[in-house]
Amino acid sequence: MSKLKQTPDYIAPETQEQAVPEKKAKKKKKQRSGALGRFIRRFFLVLFTLIFLIVGGLVMVLDLVFTGPSVEARNMLTMSLIEASAPKWVPALFIGEEAVAEIREKQGKELPNDVANVDAIVINKDAMLTVTDEWKDHPDGIRIESYKGDTFNAHIMIIRDPSRVYCATSTDKFSLNTLGTRITNQIETEGAVAGINAGSFNDDGTGKATNGSIPLGLVYSEGECLWTNGTPNERGYAGFTEDHVLVVAKDMTKAKAEELGIRDMCGFGPVLIMDGEINETAYNTISGLNPRTAIGQRKDGAVIFVCIDGRQTGSLGGEYADIIDIMVEYGAYNACNMDGGSSAVMLYRDNLGLYGEAGKVQMINSYSLLQEEPRRMPTFWMVRPGSEE
Repeated sequence: MSKLKQTPDYIAPETQEQAVPEKKAKKKKKQRSGALGRFIRRFFLVLFTLIFLIVGGLVMVLDLVFTGPSVEARNMLTMSLIEASAPKWVPALFIGEEAVAEIREKQGKELPNDVANVDAIVINKDAMLTVTDEWKDHPDGIRIESYKGDTFNAHIMIIRDPSRVYCATSTDKFSLNTLGTRITNQIETEGAVAGINAGSFNDDGTGKATNGSIPLGLVYSEGECLWTNGTPNERGYAGFTEDHVLVVAKDMTKAKAEELGIRDMCGFGPVLIMDGEINETAYNTISGLNPRTAIGQRKDGAVIFVCIDGRQTGSLGGEYADIIDIMVEYGAYNACNMDGGSSAVMLYRDNLGLYGEAGKVQMINSYSLLQEEPRRMPTFWMVRPGSEE
């Protein structure tokens, strides 16, 4: 009997039965793989199209504002962007560097006097020991209030005793190799009960770690001159004398600071109020809607911290005029704008348990939505614990 030869074309019946489900499985797997690939391609196509439309729409809106008929809107947007670190280059793309410089130049004029009169404020330490209606509910000598403006929310902190306010620094030897610190860490290092951000610092608008390491302009801390290089952003200074009087000035040298008996000082600007008179130029020009920080002093010596929220849906930010309005309402005799934008921070160690857990440092203001924590910086206005703490 001849044997049946199996050729390559011959497949046994039982083998055929096994091959059919395998072919179907491979076909389904291939179909699923193809469907997944089509889905991924379509998803990224939609995503890129959406990004393109958003970016294109944003460019069109910016072009409309920068080149449109409203000069006020153009100037407002220009100042809002160039005061921030990251987008400061944007206006020049639409209107050129010369136009940006011209707009900025109009914002830079200040009061005719160079330095405030240090004899105008006399600190009465005995009066500070008297319990008045203003301070009866604030035994730690710190009062915090909220303020609602048309385009912003603000936080005002009043410190009764100016001798408690000083300029803290991230280091006593500034260097690009020594990074600035975050105010949330610095307040713990200092053991302070309150603080806000302070003066100008090195920042090239990028994400470099060295941003915030070196201050710009003269820096005094607790009677010692720690830095003399650079120029504050808006050519303004704020500092306390050994008699605890807040001095505001357009410019400052080490020789002049020693003549005035400066114990703590840093710079940013512009000066907002000097000797009871507001800076009309700063008040009447467009400075942009941004987060803001400022320091001032009443005639009785009480120090005023102001922090304006900005770059948020419920608080776009404020202008110089808004800070001046607040300072005037709270009785400031001298006041100066400090660094703002993403640097604007106000902290308070809530030993009385007014805002939550007693003894815990509370964030009084709200960050920009674009940041997760305070920036690194070299200088801070801090408040020492009082005698009752």
